Amino acid sequence: MSRFVRAIVGPRVPPAEFARRPVRYALPTLIFMAARVLLIVSIFFPYWHMELDAPQYPNGLFLTAYCNLLTGDVREIDGLNHYIGMRPLGEAAQFERAAAIYMIIAMFLLIEGAAFIHSKWAVLLAIPAITFPAGFYIDLFYWMRKFGMNLDPEAPLSSSVKPFVPTVIGEGGIGQFKTYAEWGTGYWLAVWAAGLIVVGFLFHMRAYRPLFKKMKAGALGA
Repeated sequence: MSRFVRAIVGPRVPPAEFARRPVRYALPTLIFMAARVLLIVSIFFPYWHMELDAPQYPNGLFLTAYCNLLTGDVREIDGLNHYIGMRPLGEAAQFERAAAIYMIIAMFLLIEGAAFIHSKWAVLLAIPAITFPAGFYIDLFYWMRKFGMNLDPEAPLSSSVKPFVPTVIGEGGIGQFKTYAEWGTGYWLAVWAAGLIVVGFLFHMRAYRPLFKKMKAGALGA
């Protein structure tokens, strides 16, 4: 193994050292494994919920967003939004929804690679998964703002509704429409996955930094 590759991949744990401290070296891998599982499982759970109260619908309307699709009363909500000039919900984040599952699988594989690399460069592989929850929020806010601030001036109620930024989380609304939005189980699973990865790197550093220093000093083989 070349010096450059060794500097990227990091040291391998000698069998005798692993036998002496098995928990220290196994723990980062186990934590990363748990994070990968949470990330994959999040695909099957909703990431975001919204309830809309309108006079025409006394029982409320409900919208649920998974990482790759929208479900619930989409058609009814689109019908109400039409009157204020807002575009159909299906036009938002089309690329993101189409690519979401592939992106999560890619993050799964990158975290697996991070568990194999025993140097500081492993962090680079995990950055997408660590920042994924924040990225989801930013993307959701972007599309909510884009739709709310670009209303059709020819809509029936355009004269009574000014452009606005819909509330992403919590209570909000416009005119006689009231909304309440909250994160779903899938989003929280992704958050937990990101948190576990950060914790895993603390144990990763504790386990492999001493070996990396020995490798640089020439006291440890590849």
